[in-house]
Amino acid sequence: MIPVRGYEGHSVGVLGLGRSGLATARALVAGGAMPVCWDDNEATQERARAEGFLVADLTKDRNWDGIGCLVTSPGIPHLYPAPHPVILKAWEMGAVVDNDVGLFFRSYGTPEWDEFEILPRVICVTGSNGKSTTTALIQHILEQSGRNVQMGGNIGRGVLDLEPASDGQITVLELSSYQTELARSLAPDIAIFMNLSPDHLDRHGGIGGYFAAKSRLFSAGGPDRSIIGVDEVEGQYLAAQLREAQGTGEPVIRISTERKLQGDDWSVFARKGFLAEWRKGRQVASIDLRAIRGLPGAHNHQNACAAYAACRSIGLAPKLVETHLGTYPGLPHRCQIIAEKHGVLFVNDSKATNADAAEKALLAFKNIRWIAGGQPKEGGISALEPLFDRVRKTYLIGEAAEHFAAQLDGQDYEVCGTMEQAVDRAVADSEAGDVVLLAPACASFDQYASFEARGNAFVAAVEALD
Repeated sequence: MIPVRGYEGHSVGVLGLGRSGLATARALVAGGAMPVCWDDNEATQERARAEGFLVADLTKDRNWDGIGCLVTSPGIPHLYPAPHPVILKAWEMGAVVDNDVGLFFRSYGTPEWDEFEILPRVICVTGSNGKSTTTALIQHILEQSGRNVQMGGNIGRGVLDLEPASDGQITVLELSSYQTELARSLAPDIAIFMNLSPDHLDRHGGIGGYFAAKSRLFSAGGPDRSIIGVDEVEGQYLAAQLREAQGTGEPVIRISTERKLQGDDWSVFARKGFLAEWRKGRQVASIDLRAIRGLPGAHNHQNACAAYAACRSIGLAPKLVETHLGTYPGLPHRCQIIAEKHGVLFVNDSKATNADAAEKALLAFKNIRWIAGGQPKEGGISALEPLFDRVRKTYLIGEAAEHFAAQLDGQDYEVCGTMEQAVDRAVADSEAGDVVLLAPACASFDQYASFEARGNAFVAAVEALD
């Protein structure tokens, strides 16, 4: 746990008592503060009381005595589509509003750092798609290289639940737009922008607000090194804004999977399955990514480029990075190869909760038996029509089944309803060389509590096969 600094002897409001909220309350106590907690859910309130925390309704003026800061959980809106009533009350009472990421950066550096031989560093990863894989891949490469590393944020442990910094330690954080948009302190040493595609637009008031939330990691964070995906115009803009005027490209590393990057700056790009690093107009390293089972498809090659650039920025040699890229096992629910039976490959990409993410999975394979559907998002799957020729048949589940069926434009499909039936039907139709791919292009909440639960159901159905 990282004790929160700067609020010793003061009351601090905590809104939202899920995983990050309770971790925040504990970290505040460890730092000598007095958390005053609130959550709209009575069961969650009771869990906080069971830990001994003071729970008080922060919509009421009487409970704000002495509170100068409110720490809110990432999932709670503070602006769009409408601010939560407690956040409105905080503004009315003159309190600042922060989140656990802001408290992390405020509290991570301590006077003990003066005694360290090697200063700790923080690597932060943001973007629409690929954040989790890139974060885990960096952690894997550094750990396998013998570095002292820990990982958290939007993956694994909450930021305040991580260990306090130690000599030479590297902390790798996945940060969502919900986390970066409100943090009052941001200070990464290395920051990575993967890509941008429409998502969470109601929360950010449109694509411009979404990009602004992501770009705060760079504009407010001032990283020493920025690794920027430039396959969208927003990344091109961000790289140009961060680049020094002398033309060297410092302190930016551009990454791409769409083209060879021109210029004399530092770049890492992947084409036709090969990663290349260029500096000062010449190639300094190349890696064949095609045989790495844990990183299938061009979208994973972008993840590899970002992780490679981060590890090179830390000082790892290209050959060392290449060795440990090859041993990466992949993350659950993200193009996870779970089995091969009778020549049929089974791939779990339950994390593909929108059409853009599903597109990456469809591009990674051929001869696909596609399981899609769930709680639909705006636009459906019509944008994926150019990839329908890669799909032999689609098996539709959940609320979106009928809507998706209307968008399949004459393609072979079957409305299955449940995951188990979809797997059974896909297997019955499959032959050697086919790929049964779960890439729902939907949220999971019509049938499952989370995308993880949906992916686990797919894995269980596959494991139950003869």
